[in-house]
Amino acid sequence: MRSLQFGWHMPSFPMDGSDGPAFVEQIHQLLRRIEPTFDTVWVDDHMFPGFPGISNDTTYLECLTTIAHLATAHPKMTFGASVLCQSYRNPALLARTVANLHLLTGGRFLFGIGAGWMEEEYRAYDFDFPSAAARIDQMEETIQIVKRMWTDAPASFEGKYYRIENAWCGPRPNPVPKILIGGGGEQKTLRVVAKYADWWNLNGGSAENYAHKLDVLRQHCSAIGRDYDEIVKTWSAEGIAIGETEAEAQRVAAESSWKKDVLVGTPAQIAEQLQAFVDLGMEYLIVRVVDFPSAAGVELFAQEVIPRLRAQQAP
Repeated sequence: MRSLQFGWHMPSFPMDGSDGPAFVEQIHQLLRRIEPTFDTVWVDDHMFPGFPGISNDTTYLECLTTIAHLATAHPKMTFGASVLCQSYRNPALLARTVANLHLLTGGRFLFGIGAGWMEEEYRAYDFDFPSAAARIDQMEETIQIVKRMWTDAPASFEGKYYRIENAWCGPRPNPVPKILIGGGGEQKTLRVVAKYADWWNLNGGSAENYAHKLDVLRQHCSAIGRDYDEIVKTWSAEGIAIGETEAEAQRVAAESSWKKDVLVGTPAQIAEQLQAFVDLGMEYLIVRVVDFPSAAGVELFAQEVIPRLRAQQAP
């Protein structure tokens, strides 16, 4: 079994009304405090918040330029995209961008990709918004193009949605970056995961739902002859409200604007809730702690929850 690892899912927009420069400084301050305890930092790929109570006119950090900046400013940390929307970038350009980030960061970039879902965003930015099935097929073609451009010189591909002809990618990354695919669609997405993913991520939901998705993924792997155990299973805790006491945790949850799938409790209670996912085979936990820009919650999680979970995993 792989050693359990942890990532921090950073906010892409200020939750306290801060302006852009103040928000960026909040991110830097928190990264300096969590560097010794978290393995990775993950950044969303959206254009605006689309979040209840938050104006879409607020600062929203673009994923890839943000990672390029933060990876330079924090050279000991690894950053991941959670996850890049395949619709928002030409696949060949995406392959070159990821290869370049891989080079510039010394391999400290994790390439996450998904099929996209936020229709409001697509419409606002004039991206085509085909059916979910078509978007998943487009994601599969994008992954094929990316992998081909990383290995062939030049690379060509002809698909239903995308094509390249004698396209060059310099530098071609060596070794090639790991590919994380996000999503839980059972008929198509998890089949694509089985075919191409090094890592798989599911956002939120119950342990029972996670167990079911793992079973579906296992079936897809069996159907195509893929080793299920090769794929790193990750899960994103959509929100964690943590406090030294139950009353403190409830206060944090009540004061936060983040209300989606929030786990609430003391370190022992949070660890118990997360242990259910570890027991199912989760190997990488990505957490969003809802009291940002305060560092209190994420530091309490690092000091008391991470050791509990790792101790439970130990033989």
